[in-house]
Amino acid sequence: MIQAIVAGLIGAVTGFASSFAITIAGLRAVGASEEQAASGLLILCLSQAAISMVYSWRYRIPLSFAWSTPGAAVLVAGAAVTNDFSAAVGAFIVSGVLIVLTGLWPALARLMTSIPKPIAGAMLAGTLFPMCLAPITASVSIPALALPVVVTWLVLQRSSPRWAVAAAMVVTAVMVGIAAGSDWLTGGSLAPAVTLVAPSFDPLVIVSLGIPLYVVTMAGQNVPGFAVLSTFGYRDIPVRPVLIGSGLLSAAGAFAGGHQMNLAALSAAIMAGPDAHPDPRERWVAGFSGGATYVVLGLCAGLASSLVTAAPPLLITAVAGLALLGAFSAGIVSAFEEPQHRLAAAVTLLVVASGVVIAGIGSAFWGLVIGLVVLFWLTPRRPRAEADTGLGPS
Repeated sequence: MIQAIVAGLIGAVTGFASSFAITIAGLRAVGASEEQAASGLLILCLSQAAISMVYSWRYRIPLSFAWSTPGAAVLVAGAAVTNDFSAAVGAFIVSGVLIVLTGLWPALARLMTSIPKPIAGAMLAGTLFPMCLAPITASVSIPALALPVVVTWLVLQRSSPRWAVAAAMVVTAVMVGIAAGSDWLTGGSLAPAVTLVAPSFDPLVIVSLGIPLYVVTMAGQNVPGFAVLSTFGYRDIPVRPVLIGSGLLSAAGAFAGGHQMNLAALSAAIMAGPDAHPDPRERWVAGFSGGATYVVLGLCAGLASSLVTAAPPLLITAVAGLALLGAFSAGIVSAFEEPQHRLAAAVTLLVVASGVVIAGIGSAFWGLVIGLVVLFWLTPRRPRAEADTGLGPS
């Protein structure tokens, strides 16, 4: 079992180190204080720990869960829509409820999975595009801080890609420590604490944040997570319990600042593969171990929030951009894979990446709507049978 336990530990640490910065940055972008952002990270870690441990043990499958990293990118883009964190929390709750409904209501699941792959991929890529530019911008604007981070990431991408982003985050902490001294260690409370937030339900914020958060979480996280498990031979995946459980915990965790939790993809690949255990029936231990590790990592939420607060925002966005390059690449491939749909995908990507706000609603929603309209308009209609037109030969 040592091999499976270590795989779970590696999966959890990798997932945490590679994306906690974007999670905190996303929460701060929509109005969370440092304490509220730390609370959101803590509740996400504890929720992931609980559901990973219980489900992995119950179903004897390595079911690992993580926060929605593309969803956090949606929050960063949502800074143009709202800085009222209570309204953002209301949108988080709606997104969690929609995940639950997807598990309960087959029609909604079919509707969600019927979103054309090029549009979903373009929406994801457009959301991530501004952040993926940040490493370039930071390398020019703050080279002394950013270049060591980028070089570290690039070197490890060749020799040990699994640890590239985590190592870049360590270098970021060192650079912030050099620039800010010990101030980032004393700027706020480092002890983990849950801070409750009373939600408000603003229709514009729900449409701008809640709906895109739901879409990218389902299309960019849950669906790939199920696919990874299937790739490793797991057929009896409890799809409905996974969606209902993660949605309920996400909606409940929103009151403490958490945005959205989902089935993991990267962690699933680490914990469900042969490196975790030669026998697939024993790999559930890796999912359980990863969940237990998240309990410990949650205790670092206050420290992580202080680090992100002390660092130059552009540097944190640059690290997040490095972490999201893989997801961005996958979105681009998915968007432009089918030649007949490339124009609609390009329109979707550009509208989402533009960051425009129309009628108080953000670009992620408009990109989805406009992309679907263009796709529908450009898709040739099937001609009616001649017998139906009455114009055929007699």
